[in-house]
Amino acid sequence: MSTHSAVASRSRESASPTGAGRRSLLLGVVGFGILIGVWYLVWLSGLVSRSLFPRPDEVARAAWVGFAERDLARDMGVSIMRVLLGVAIGTGLAVPVGFLLAWYRPLRYMFDPLVSFFRALPPIALVPLVIVYLGIGEQARVSILVWASFFASVVVIYEGIAAVDEIYIRAARVLGATEWEIFGKVVVRVAIPQIFVALRVALGVSWATLVAAELLAANNGLGAVIQNAGNFFQIEVIYVGIILIGALALTMDHVLKKVMARFVRWQERVER
Repeated sequence: MSTHSAVASRSRESASPTGAGRRSLLLGVVGFGILIGVWYLVWLSGLVSRSLFPRPDEVARAAWVGFAERDLARDMGVSIMRVLLGVAIGTGLAVPVGFLLAWYRPLRYMFDPLVSFFRALPPIALVPLVIVYLGIGEQARVSILVWASFFASVVVIYEGIAAVDEIYIRAARVLGATEWEIFGKVVVRVAIPQIFVALRVALGVSWATLVAAELLAANNGLGAVIQNAGNFFQIEVIYVGIILIGALALTMDHVLKKVMARFVRWQERVER
């Protein structure tokens, strides 16, 4: 196939969202199929003790028992609500802070080192202090997720806004726009995609932090499921909890990407 034909074929694929969506879904399924195949191969090879490395069907059976006979669905719901609350509060706080740091350069120079300092702190290291100040209730668990979401989001937001091409701001000033008009019609518009990216990053970080948040004497949630299974050496259940966290994070990220695509249709994107 010639280069011209290949480019034309790729253009037709990108012009058909349905076709591109089906193709990406199919490739995603193939990727997970390969993962499961490798999983079985590792189990058959005996590289890891079979008593410590369950087969995928054994994990699936443990998940079925968890949904049918235990409160696994309830644990999922609790973890989802904690993550959503943490992301909503953390990102909600990060948006105005990110705008201020991006719009006022002295503030950025003053607080950027602090943001980088606190962003580098692992949330699990804060658990003892959170217990001291907030106890072991739901407020303490959500506060860890808020921390993780805020510092993950604020950097994405202010870096994205600070990178706005100066030519757009100059053009608006030439046309007689006031500072508030420039901020509202140029900066805010450019910031919308960055806010969605910040939400996606915050979701990923929050799900990664969930187990640490649920270390605080949680009786429910997927983090608690993993910890309890570890205490009783239930390896299959540990895998179930890990897989469910990944599956929920993947689903929420996919939904957020769909919402983002609807809200930023005006933004030019190059599909590769």
